[in-house]
Amino acid sequence: MEPHMPPAIDDSTLSQELRRGTLILAVLSALGQGEQCGADLRTILGAAGLPIEEGALYPMLRRLETQGLLVSERRFEDSRVKRFYTLSAAGHAAQHTMLAQWHALSESLKRLNGAQQ
Repeated sequence: MEPHMPPAIDDSTLSQELRRGTLILAVLSALGQGEQCGADLRTILGAAGLPIEEGALYPMLRRLETQGLLVSERRFEDSRVKRFYTLSAAGHAAQHTMLAQWHALSESLKRLNGAQQ
């Protein structure tokens, strides 16, 4: 009997997994700079090299709001109703915690990769 081999994971799947977690921190960081509507948030993230589709961003924003990390407000602007997002106090705390964890992980990975050279 052959040992069970897990299915191979391609590079795009691995990249998507890493990107998904990174985007949450990126959204919190962008909103840490101030209030944004979804379209402007997409522009900011895209300019930073983290493009995100509407179909991924808006569900994420709703999820983060449900978790108490964001607050949103609907306003009429540019001849239409837009939803503007800001970080709640819990969102600011989460952003700072996640950023500290990101830096710690980055340092750990640098040490691991430096040890392999």
